[in-house]
Amino acid sequence: MKKNFFITLEGGEGSGKSTQAKLLADFFETKGITCLLTREPGGSKGAEEIRNLVVTGDIKRWDVMTETLLMFAARRDHLVKTIWPALKQGKTVISDRFADSSMAYQGFGYADKAVGAETIERLYDIVIGKFKPDLTIILDMPVEVGIERALQRDDTVNRYEKMGMDFHHNLRKAFLEIQQKEPQRCAIVNACGTIQQINDNIINIVKERLLKEF
Repeated sequence: MKKNFFITLEGGEGSGKSTQAKLLADFFETKGITCLLTREPGGSKGAEEIRNLVVTGDIKRWDVMTETLLMFAARRDHLVKTIWPALKQGKTVISDRFADSSMAYQGFGYADKAVGAETIERLYDIVIGKFKPDLTIILDMPVEVGIERALQRDDTVNRYEKMGMDFHHNLRKAFLEIQQKEPQRCAIVNACGTIQQINDNIINIVKERLLKEF
């Protein structure tokens, strides 16, 4: 049985991915499984520099294709410098976002200006190849609830949180469609419960799909 995994958490703004990623890493550590907790865009020095370019500033700072290419450049550096070395060392890697976010955000979020699924899939093949997460948890909640939560955070509001509601409804629809397309890899978790309830649901999925011995 495989001993280490690549797990990603996805979802719209304010869905609690960062909190749940940390709790999931804590769970693995209690089982004696060493974890690396990371995020996208970011997760390596170069990728964090690109993150600052894409998540700050005016919502019209980039055209969608430029933004897409920046995201995949950051992702490549993240893989080469962080994810792949950690997996090779036997660590389980948990990432707050990965390529499904590019499919949802740049692929569909911008509606008629979005680059579309085919472009994202072609870039995925070029930049990442056959590598995929072992499990993707998609945290789902009503758009209005997520945005309200995101805007209440203490840190600076990012570009995506400033986008119109249509953008965020497109994201939610895209994430749900991703799960329907790849149900073996992706699982939907209702993100409207308490932090503990959501964590319990995630742990149950992880046990069922990856850690049946626990």
